[in-house]
Amino acid sequence: MQVRTTKTGSGSIAVQVVKRHHHKTEIVKHIGSTKDAKQVEALIILAHQFIRNADKTQPIFPELFPQEKQQHLLSVDHIEFTKTYHHFAYEFFSFFYEWNGFNKVGNSILRDFAIMRLIEPASKETSRTLLKEYFHISCSNDRLYSGLQLLLQQKALIEQAAVAYAKTHLSFDFSLVFYDVTTLYFETFKADEDVTDNKGNTVEGLRKNGFGKEHKPGQPLILIGLVVNRDGYPIGIELFPGKTFEGHTMIPVVKRLQEKYAIKTLTIVADAAMLSMDNMKEIADAKLSYIVGARLGNIPHKLIADISAYLDKKESKYYAVGTKHGTLICDYSNKRATKDKSDRKKQLDKSKYQIDNPEQTKRKARFVSEETKATLTLNEELIKQDELREGIKGYYTNLVLDEKLTPMNIIARYHDLWHVEKAFRMAKSDLKARPIFHHKKESIQAHMLIVFVSLCIAKSIELLSKFSIKQVKKHVWPVQDIEFIDTITGKVFLKRMSTKDNPMITLWKTLEAKMQNEY
Repeated sequence: MQVRTTKTGSGSIAVQVVKRHHHKTEIVKHIGSTKDAKQVEALIILAHQFIRNADKTQPIFPELFPQEKQQHLLSVDHIEFTKTYHHFAYEFFSFFYEWNGFNKVGNSILRDFAIMRLIEPASKETSRTLLKEYFHISCSNDRLYSGLQLLLQQKALIEQAAVAYAKTHLSFDFSLVFYDVTTLYFETFKADEDVTDNKGNTVEGLRKNGFGKEHKPGQPLILIGLVVNRDGYPIGIELFPGKTFEGHTMIPVVKRLQEKYAIKTLTIVADAAMLSMDNMKEIADAKLSYIVGARLGNIPHKLIADISAYLDKKESKYYAVGTKHGTLICDYSNKRATKDKSDRKKQLDKSKYQIDNPEQTKRKARFVSEETKATLTLNEELIKQDELREGIKGYYTNLVLDEKLTPMNIIARYHDLWHVEKAFRMAKSDLKARPIFHHKKESIQAHMLIVFVSLCIAKSIELLSKFSIKQVKKHVWPVQDIEFIDTITGKVFLKRMSTKDNPMITLWKTLEAKMQNEY
């Protein structure tokens, strides 16, 4: 085959690939026509490129063919766009999957579905389809379910990777951890039954009816306990049957951490729902410490009166006293007082309405006192107690207060508990931990491990970039890889859109260089 140029009737120069056959010139490929001299040169190079791709034999002396040095020169008129992929997003999140250490788990299903949950949370079946569509990654049913089964055996490895990341990058040492629980409900009204295993032991079902935070009466739940560090980075997760009282979940989680990591010094921070004499005693017996919220409604009237008088509605003032739950510390907040006053007004309005219309209400309002079935009055004593507690927040701890560990320090540590609440919000909203399209206990556990890993990746990126996971996706998702075909040569190309000035690229390359230096 050879390249030929010929003048057309319109005065343009046509560039063709031709060959001689039976003493005749046969046109193999018409490359293009133009009147521009520079474009003619480009078309000639394209013609040589076509010959090179079509001819499987290589020249013996390539230096005699300078046009061979030109690579991937394309004519816009001969480009056919075929597909787009989001390889950049996959590569970006894959890097952070490895940065968090989860590549050591050795489960590609965990990686692919954790990344998919960060990008577009969906059922496992839909995620399989999207992996193929977005990233050109095929996942058979056998590969998916064998990977999910393997996950159940890798929970310890997953948590160890998270702890190792927190220790390496977040100065975590187990001296302070934060614990909270939430619930996830299922789109069914049938709870799991308990079963008996081969050894005659009763195995409790996971999806059980209980008190859910989403207020879905009659629909079974699971209870999730999450442990995070002071930055809100997850280090442990546990699942409990939905009927479990949340106050009973903290001790098993703390003991498991203590045994697994040989912890000698640990302070656990939790909200008032975890407060009970048994919990406090078990933590103290384990030589560990706690900071938990106090329910001021359970405090004797005289004590709350003393606290209120001492604080005198002034901020940056602290009251501390020894109790059976440990040291009770209280402070006052104007912002909290405003909310308490507003809440009390709403309850008073409901109570007054109920007293005036007893036949229209079924549930007794907070400040209503029932003298007889026909006589309802306001509970003035309860209202006075509520006024005394206005703006006051209490905290229990068994830590010893001194010049270094002051009441202000204790309260500041408790206030960091919002990181767990934020982690749960991320899991429920950004990562859409529910709806859960599983009903078997093992599948639900595997699903929550995927959510846990996604949460770790999202939190690590947020801490490093100061961007929320939603903002991160806005930066990485539009960067597409575009697949197109040179119709002259039949060659397929993949070209990435520009990543210039993309803040995620800067973060990625900085950490990549750091990782290479470490190794």
